[in-house]
Amino acid sequence: MQRSEGIIMARRLRWLAIVSVALFGTVAIAQYPAIDMVAGKVVQKYQGSTCEQLWQERAQKNSQPKSEREQQAVQLLRNDPQMRAAFIDKVAAPIANKLFECGMIP
Repeated sequence: MQRSEGIIMARRLRWLAIVSVALFGTVAIAQYPAIDMVAGKVVQKYQGSTCEQLWQERAQKNSQPKSEREQQAVQLLRNDPQMRAAFIDKVAAPIANKLFECGMIP
């Protein structure tokens, strides 16, 4: 049971990275000073969304294939562990708290 929860969390974190890049572009995230801005926007999105909105977005996102831009964003974060760590450090706690409040994680 814990393994499937870990897989789900990994997918959510990957989705968060994709969303941030899709919203603000690969160029913005490629610059380290922009990490704060991008992460801030992602956190604002989650904090400003209702649980119902998040559930709907999740259902829509899981049924759609990833765009080329999203795939490039994931690859960028995979190739640069420092950039990935900086991004995740900024968004993980606020987003995890919101997902917990919405019953999306245990």
